[in-house]
Amino acid sequence: MRHRVVVLALDGVIPLELGIPARVFGGARGPADEPLYEVLTCTVDGRPVRTDADFAVSVDHDAALLATADTVVLPASHALDEAYEGRLPAPLAAALSRVRPDARWVSICIGSYVLAAAGLLDGRRATTHWMHAEHFQRTFPRVRVDPNVLFVDEGDVLTSAGVASGLDLCLHLVRRDHGAEVANRVAKRCVVPAWRDGGQAQYIERPVPSGAAGSTAATRDWAQDRLGEPLPLSRLAAHANMSVRTFTRRFGEEVGTTPARWLITRRVDRARQLLETTDLPVDAVAADVGFGTATSLRQHMASRLGVPPSLYRKTFRG
Repeated sequence: MRHRVVVLALDGVIPLELGIPARVFGGARGPADEPLYEVLTCTVDGRPVRTDADFAVSVDHDAALLATADTVVLPASHALDEAYEGRLPAPLAAALSRVRPDARWVSICIGSYVLAAAGLLDGRRATTHWMHAEHFQRTFPRVRVDPNVLFVDEGDVLTSAGVASGLDLCLHLVRRDHGAEVANRVAKRCVVPAWRDGGQAQYIERPVPSGAAGSTAATRDWAQDRLGEPLPLSRLAAHANMSVRTFTRRFGEEVGTTPARWLITRRVDRARQLLETTDLPVDAVAADVGFGTATSLRQHMASRLGVPPSLYRKTFRG
């Protein structure tokens, strides 16, 4: 049985976000080119819904389809007045009640308001579009809002930041379900990065250095080719021809995270690739990516992915 993804299109849905799940999950293929997901779309009552563009969307299913979903995706809509006030319209609440307890919930952009109004984010970390983050936090004080990241994975409930970060979240789910190799192929077909550096902090409106002289991009490219080497902050700053203080500030403005956290993410990603595609011992993988020891690699993978290298390889190798 293929994993069934059901996308719930609400009145006022934004077409770009509505199309992301079908494009990403629909493009995930197995070793025999078999589809790994089935993506279906429904509305609350099965009738067409308006979009925020100059056309409507007609679907073949109503909310009864939600009872069959393994993953439910809620794209953004600009017509969720009650959800913006912390409540769910009765028909929408009834529709969501059909979802099985073991199903996975996903929101894209301000679709997070629906999850929060349904109580699914209480006590959890979540994100939403940075332009709405303060209002979202005021409306739902029990949610721990992180406005800086591209997405938040809380296991059975996942939220993405604004607009195109829905691509990042859906690619993350493909990676989580089927490994980096499958997710990378989907990303290539979509002509997007398999993993974007930093979070949405880099897109928040504020002054950002421009021009080659003020950018850390060249140093990031240089560092990614040398992950197995020691890369202290002083060495990165020297390559960028900046002071450590200036480099750290500009790196954060451009990438949305610290150099140390960025390096850990890049090294974990490289380790995943080696674990999936080679038979290198875990010690050798740790050395190749710059973690030094298998113990360090295990700690970082357990922190980031929740699994040790050996179990990750067993799950995704081949």
